[in-house]
Amino acid sequence: MIYLKTPEELELMRKACDLASRAMGEIAKAVAPGVPTHRLDTIAREYILDNGGRPACLGYGGFPGTVCIEVNEVVVHGFPSNYTLREGDIVGCDLVAELNGYNGDMCYTFPVGEVAPEVLQLCKVTKESLYKGIEAAREGRRIGDIANAVQTYCEHHGYTVVREMCGHGIGRKMHESPEIPNYGRRGTGPMLKSGMCICIEPMINLGSRNVVIEPDGWTCRTRDRKPSAHYEHTLAIHPDSTEVLTTFDYIREALGDRFI
Repeated sequence: MIYLKTPEELELMRKACDLASRAMGEIAKAVAPGVPTHRLDTIAREYILDNGGRPACLGYGGFPGTVCIEVNEVVVHGFPSNYTLREGDIVGCDLVAELNGYNGDMCYTFPVGEVAPEVLQLCKVTKESLYKGIEAAREGRRIGDIANAVQTYCEHHGYTVVREMCGHGIGRKMHESPEIPNYGRRGTGPMLKSGMCICIEPMINLGSRNVVIEPDGWTCRTRDRKPSAHYEHTLAIHPDSTEVLTTFDYIREALGDRFI
């Protein structure tokens, strides 16, 4: 069932999304060669807790962290660990902050130091495809319009789209209906209605679209071990507009000239 949010619920969603965005800004300050990924997780967890929220991923289905850590070929759901970031890595950080019973969800893929041009271009195109999806997310259109906008943009640039993972609705629960795939046909799927809150999250590969799940049951990586990029926003559908509830502004403030 798709839950349409009231104006009061949307205001609570805005606050949860702002908390998630600020936590991601704190992560951005720490991303650098030599930093273990568990440090990024600790920073986000402490920030969310210190500001009255709850790290929604922590313990979800047994997940051991606040942040899903996605280094290089990891597509989604990687664990925080002792792995130390290296010059030339990319690291996706996907987190959900719950505040007053509502959730804000976002992801950003950070370059670590100097990154190979082809990998940096993957990141840029993936982030651009997120905004192509947002442009297609309007009341009266359909989920397939979002999916097709992401798919065609990325494939036009020579990249492949992960099909096993997708975006989703969000609200009181981290994952609500409907699913928001990153591939599909225009004019198909559920209709977008005012009051819907959804997460669009392109997961795009440099090589093959094929993925595997590691023995931990969570970590999803590319089968060919080529890099994957992942960006995500939470948004709300209004009668005459679409509101992006999360923001990359705090990341931009932290990174300055290094923001892509």
